[in-house]
Amino acid sequence: MLGLGSEAAAKIVADLETSMARSKHPIPVGISNRHFHITEEHWRILFGEKGPTEYRRILQPGFWAANETVDVEGPKGRIKRIRLVAPFRKKTQIEISRTDAAVLGIKPPVRGSGKLEGAAPLRIHGPKGHIDVEDAAIIAQRHVHFNPADAQKFGIQGGEMLRVRAGIGGPREMVFEQCLARVSDQFALEFHVDLDESNAAWLKNGDFVHIV
Repeated sequence: MLGLGSEAAAKIVADLETSMARSKHPIPVGISNRHFHITEEHWRILFGEKGPTEYRRILQPGFWAANETVDVEGPKGRIKRIRLVAPFRKKTQIEISRTDAAVLGIKPPVRGSGKLEGAAPLRIHGPKGHIDVEDAAIIAQRHVHFNPADAQKFGIQGGEMLRVRAGIGGPREMVFEQCLARVSDQFALEFHVDLDESNAAWLKNGDFVHIV
């Protein structure tokens, strides 16, 4: 390669080979609609003593969508019937899209799940009461879940930022930049984006994307 030292050229070749190898493996899409996680303490204030009831299982092991929902209120508006994803968490968290944030009149940061530094405040209404949470709302960083075996197959390290091509062959094909790789033996292979992002690429649950 003209003008490049042998070490730089070798790195470029290695990076290309890695990208080509990763791109061969399809990754299923999971659309992450607005939802919330909750502590047991906050649950009791909003819903009382009876625990959450299962609506349906989701792909990620140990997690499930519950029948119970809340309304959330911001300075400008209110969004009803945001569904719980259980089980209980150490921190209460609302995951919304940028469109939702505009309706509510808040400016939540883009964060990985559980990273609530600087999260936007919201009032959360349940059937038994309401709570005000100062660090509640985030826009979830788009990410890919890997179990360790899949991470090894892809040559992925946890925390790595990936480029993901979506909607291949469709009218809104695009590449998502800055997709966080999350690796855990509690995960199943899945690409997570919110509703705004999925609409931009015309994605639906069960579609496939590829790392590029």
